[in-house]
Amino acid sequence: MPKCIRPVFSGLLLCLVGVFASQAVAADKINVLIIDGQHNHNWQAATPAVKDILLKTERFNVDVLTSPKAKSPKEAWASFKPDFSKYGVVLVNYHGEAWPEEVNQALEKYMENGGGLVFYHAALFSFKDWENWNKMMGLGWRDKNYGDRITVDNDGKVVRTPKGEGPGSGHGPAHAFEMTTRLPENPIMKGFAAKWMRTVKDELYHGQRGPGQNMTILATAFSAKSGGGTDTNEPIAWTIPYGKGRVFATLLGHDVPATTAADSAALLARGCEWAATGEVTLPAPK
Repeated sequence: MPKCIRPVFSGLLLCLVGVFASQAVAADKINVLIIDGQHNHNWQAATPAVKDILLKTERFNVDVLTSPKAKSPKEAWASFKPDFSKYGVVLVNYHGEAWPEEVNQALEKYMENGGGLVFYHAALFSFKDWENWNKMMGLGWRDKNYGDRITVDNDGKVVRTPKGEGPGSGHGPAHAFEMTTRLPENPIMKGFAAKWMRTVKDELYHGQRGPGQNMTILATAFSAKSGGGTDTNEPIAWTIPYGKGRVFATLLGHDVPATTAADSAALLARGCEWAATGEVTLPAPK
C-alpha cells in the first residue's frame, strides 16, 4: 500500500471502529417501560422526571404507557396491551383501577421468564387483591390486618411482626431523614455511604404490610416518633426474586424534587439496571 494512502486508510478504519462501537453501545441499552395513568400522586410530573433520570445515564431507552382514565368504559382498556417481552424492565408509577386480567397474566409470565420489575414510591399502594402482585412487591401500603410487617432493629436484625400487631401503613409530614445502607456489597448499594442524610423533604413510609417473603433489604430509614413515625428502622429499598425475574422496590420519591435528588435518582437508576441485568455499572452518588 502506498505510504500516502496509509494514513487515510487508518483514519477510515478508526472511523468504522467508532461507528461499530457506538452501535454496540446502543444495542446494549436497556429498554424500559414506565406504566402510569392513574395515581393518588402527581404522576403527570413524576413520569417525565423518572424518564429524564434514566435517559441521562445513557444506559436506557424509555417508553411510557399511560392507562385509560379512572372509570373509563371497558372499551377504553382494549388498547392497554403492553408487550412486556420488548423490555428489560418495567417500572410501575401507577395506583388505580385493576388492569385487565390478561395484562396481569402477561406480567406474571414475563417475570417468571426472567423479566425485571421496579416499584417506585406509591406504586406500593396498588392492587391489594392481586395475590402474585403482592408476592412480587413484598410489602405494600396496607392496613395492619393485611399481612406481616418487616422492620430492622438497631442491631441490624430483621424483625417480622405478625398481621394484626403494630401499626398499619402511614407516614408523618415530609421531612429530611437519615438513610442507612444495610448491604454495602450489594451491586445496587455498592459505593453508597454507610449512612447519609437526604437533602430534600420526602415521605418516610412506615408499617408496610405484605407477604414479605424472600426480601433482601438494601436500605432503611429511622422513622422517629417526633416526625409522626414508629421509632424503628423502616425498609426503604429492597429486592425480591420472582420466578427467573428480579424485583427492585424503592419508597423514595414523593414529588419531583424528592425523586431527582442525587441519592434517590441514583438508587432508582441502579435498581432499574440491576432488575434488568442482575448487574450494576452506573456510578453511586458522590
